[in-house]
Amino acid sequence: MPNSVCPWWLGYFIDNRLRRLIHDPARIVAPYIRPGMTALDVGCGMGLFSIAMAGLVGPGGCVIAADLQPEMLHVLQRRAARAGVADRIRVHRCEPRHLGVTTPCDFALAFAMLHEVPDAGRLLAEIHACLKPGGRSLLAEPRLHVSARAFDDELALAASAGLTLCARPAVRWCHAALLER
Repeated sequence: MPNSVCPWWLGYFIDNRLRRLIHDPARIVAPYIRPGMTALDVGCGMGLFSIAMAGLVGPGGCVIAADLQPEMLHVLQRRAARAGVADRIRVHRCEPRHLGVTTPCDFALAFAMLHEVPDAGRLLAEIHACLKPGGRSLLAEPRLHVSARAFDDELALAASAGLTLCARPAVRWCHAALLER
């Protein structure tokens, strides 16, 4: 596992009530998700966004929650069951250097995780490959960890992967970009 990956147990400190006040997951992704969609949460952690996305895709939709750490996925499954949306979430354990999702998706989220990936360009290419034509991806990085210049470098990698910048939505304390295939 790459050294820069957040340890799984820190997920309890990252996914909490205060964080939901700062980054309300449903509010952040609601403009991009509709009932019946297939959504991908890359680096889902313990489910902060996955569970909110499952509520938005509704009973006819699906959320693919992808993470490197099995402990994160295990906690996510428990939380999804408590929230009553476990049937809408499919967990996927990715490899350290390979996302491995082949299901066509309408939307993909990469929230505060791209800076932890050893090959961000490869991951962005895999996200592009997952997206249906016209599919969108929201990329957000924390300003405390990622400089504006580094985020611009990530956007250049996204463009090289075939993703087009559509908008720069406001996400508190983050650099953010909406990308389209």
